[in-house]
Amino acid sequence: MRQYSADLTPPWKKPQPVPEVPADPGLVVEEPVTGFCGAVIGCEAGTVTLEDRFGKHRVFPMEPRGFLLEGRAVTLVRPSSSAGPARPSRTASGSVAVPGARARVARAGRIYVEGRHDAELVEKVWGDDLRVEGVVVEYLGGVDDLPAIVADFAPGPDARLGVLVDHLVPGSKESRIAESVTSEHALVVGHPYIDIWEAVKPASLGIDGWPRVPHGQDWKTGVCRALGWPSDNTGAVWQAILARVNSYKDLEPALLGSVERLIDHVTVS
Repeated sequence: MRQYSADLTPPWKKPQPVPEVPADPGLVVEEPVTGFCGAVIGCEAGTVTLEDRFGKHRVFPMEPRGFLLEGRAVTLVRPSSSAGPARPSRTASGSVAVPGARARVARAGRIYVEGRHDAELVEKVWGDDLRVEGVVVEYLGGVDDLPAIVADFAPGPDARLGVLVDHLVPGSKESRIAESVTSEHALVVGHPYIDIWEAVKPASLGIDGWPRVPHGQDWKTGVCRALGWPSDNTGAVWQAILARVNSYKDLEPALLGSVERLIDHVTVS
């Protein structure tokens, strides 16, 4: 008599095998139940430790089909190497680097900054993060144009807008304009510095501090004169300043927090 299998599940309904991937240090995966995404920093006793872009650690069991790698289910296994835990490499912003990551298709959401220098600084420090997240940075040319830009952009749940404003202090013209356009889907944040130059730590430039410029004088020109820098080519001076910025450690905390808030805002799913 022919023997039949007791498993009557149709082949197309059976779980398909998934690849086994070594949990090598620095591998970036997502745990689908919690949505926690991070880089592998340790693997032992049937568990894996992940670290997200903010430095937070979570430990998960290495179960079959337990993780997503680039959106596909995988089973993590112990790496063949006996090397101990290693910290993943970092981007200039301090986030966990994603080896070989391709730029994501641009989101409808945007981050606007006031000028070209602001955009160049954000790109240098946060560029890797922004490409992974699919966030485009554009510049306004001036905060006076912000109401018209926001109205034309028409922020919404699928097209969130973030704006970084220079010298955003209470009672200023900038703060009044920011309040007039802020909404659930449009976030305006800023920093207290007169110009984005001032958000670079003086120690990173080898100076004791940013000089005070008398009211009514062009700030960049006054700074250059006070520090003995060429005042007739502030563009070249800025490029020299930018070259001294290697990571978030060269920037003031007030700017770091503002930019991170904007990235979080426009990448909310």
